[in-house]
Amino acid sequence: MHRSLSYLLISAIGLTGCGGSSDSSNGNIVTPPPVVPDGLVRCDTQSQNNSINTSSDLAFITEANYHAGQPAAIIATLKGKKVSDFQFNWTQISGPSLILKSIKSPVLAFTTSESGNYKFEVTAVGNQTSYLESIEISVDAAGTAQLAARVDHQASEGNSVSFRIDTPNVNPPSQISWCIAAGPDVDVDISTPEKALFTAPSVSEDTLSTLRVSAIINGQSVTDDVQLLITQEDAITSQYFDERVAETFAYNDSSPYKDDLQPCVYSNQLQQSCSISRLPLIGQEANIDTQTILDRVLVSHQWMGQNFEYFLENLDPNSDFATLLQSVTAIVISYDVRPSFYWVLTGAIYLDPNDLWLLAEERDTINEAPDYRSGFGNELNFLMPWRYVKNNSYTSYVVPRSVRTDRTTQEMMPDLASLLYHELAHANDFFPRSIHASLSGPTLLDDYLRRSDAKQLISDQLATLYPLASQEMANLAEVSFKGETANDTQKSYTAGDISSFFSADRATDYYAYSTRREDAAMLFEEALMSHRYAIQRDVAVTDKPDNPTASSITVDWGQRGRIGDIKLENRAVFVIDQMMPELNALSLVNALPNPIEMKQGQSWSENLVISPTSSPQRNKAAPQKSYSPELRLSGDRHIKPVD
Repeated sequence: MHRSLSYLLISAIGLTGCGGSSDSSNGNIVTPPPVVPDGLVRCDTQSQNNSINTSSDLAFITEANYHAGQPAAIIATLKGKKVSDFQFNWTQISGPSLILKSIKSPVLAFTTSESGNYKFEVTAVGNQTSYLESIEISVDAAGTAQLAARVDHQASEGNSVSFRIDTPNVNPPSQISWCIAAGPDVDVDISTPEKALFTAPSVSEDTLSTLRVSAIINGQSVTDDVQLLITQEDAITSQYFDERVAETFAYNDSSPYKDDLQPCVYSNQLQQSCSISRLPLIGQEANIDTQTILDRVLVSHQWMGQNFEYFLENLDPNSDFATLLQSVTAIVISYDVRPSFYWVLTGAIYLDPNDLWLLAEERDTINEAPDYRSGFGNELNFLMPWRYVKNNSYTSYVVPRSVRTDRTTQEMMPDLASLLYHELAHANDFFPRSIHASLSGPTLLDDYLRRSDAKQLISDQLATLYPLASQEMANLAEVSFKGETANDTQKSYTAGDISSFFSADRATDYYAYSTRREDAAMLFEEALMSHRYAIQRDVAVTDKPDNPTASSITVDWGQRGRIGDIKLENRAVFVIDQMMPELNALSLVNALPNPIEMKQGQSWSENLVISPTSSPQRNKAAPQKSYSPELRLSGDRHIKPVD
């Protein structure tokens, strides 16, 4: 998600919700002459790759040497053509089996575990032309000490780019430095030496960029090159997607909407909403099943769709998400989406793949560019942290990106489930299944505006029937979530003041005061997480020390499972009844656990262990590793609303 996009879309419609170089003979890849940039310096020795021609216009760039255990790549190029005009598909033909997670990219990234010969085949399909070629490489044995930089990939000009080196606990690299080994000047952020962040520069044709990282491992000086294929793209003409978005493709190649998904929901040329007749809601289809949903999935990497399919088929036993997804037009999962969001202009839900990866090789492909959201409310003197817990343990995945490891489906599930309940609540707020047959278009945006003007949205009705009472919290939300300047009174509020405002009202979270849309979504999310998974949400009001951590902030007031508070019952029942009428909302809410009060004066971390538990075992969904979870504050997972 792009910052300028987010502010435009929300204000417009009142929503939230080793490496190398080459010359022009290598397909259409060019190498600018070495020039010392203002920022990152040029390496003393520039990278040299091999150019492999074929009988067709498809050519390959391979590395000078391949070593087992070191990240590597093969790059497909097309003479006189833009690779972004083609769809690629790689297959391994021979050699020890590899984990391949960029098979739909012109850049095939991989890490071999043993030496030997490896052969690959690639198809490139364009509008009127297609190619099929193969390439074989030889991989040498691993060196005594090797540096691993990940991950070689393709990015459109203007895309955010991130590279990272492996930093194992045993023999980690030291004295890390980066330089430009080939390609254009780039302004690289290496404030954290283990990773390099930058924006792919503008190029006049597809261009190969190579960064080299050097370090000391076991007393040896080692290097690794990591490559980026920067693709030249059409000019951005969309007023909505006004910053470059990643290349995406339909997960299901035989989807009847294959040619409609990308131009309608994730395109730098999107000028206006597509019509309902071109891309209807999933729930408007005659027959709805898992395949119907998968026909609407748009991804930047094939694994993202595969993991989403696994989630629907194996981790949605009550079909909650399959049901809720009927109120969207498409599901976009791309390495550059952050944070996740739902957008009524397209009717699509956009998912951050950080909530979907299972293998380390999948996590490698996700961009690490910082979240665009700024820290509003810095002048206020309180914090409102939150977390999901079960059996007195965090359920969110807490292993940092620097620790390269796989995770289980049970470790993935809680974060993804809570995210989907929230974002799909927005979709069902705007277009519940009860009104699908009466949508008249011509676009969903037209129907949204008519419904919004008539105050027919579920969140509008909630605000009328069961309004929130605290004007102080509503005004503070303008500061914390919309960037308004705090006045002297607001600056003077203590944690005790906030506790008195919030605890007496009937919002489930501070973020509920940002917009009525978020109010409804927060109620639905927390209720369903408690009902389906026995996972409860903690919320508290704390002080605000200079360097807040879970151990340093002190709870003035807090609750576990606030959704079970009697004050919230009517509000939760109403929202659930409207969004999922097949659930018995009253029985559901009445069966939720009563809230547990936190202990005033203790830290946020000390208040983790407050629930009675029949078993000393930790929650199996929680990662069994001793990493400290980040301190999460209200609204930090969602787009800052501008209403």
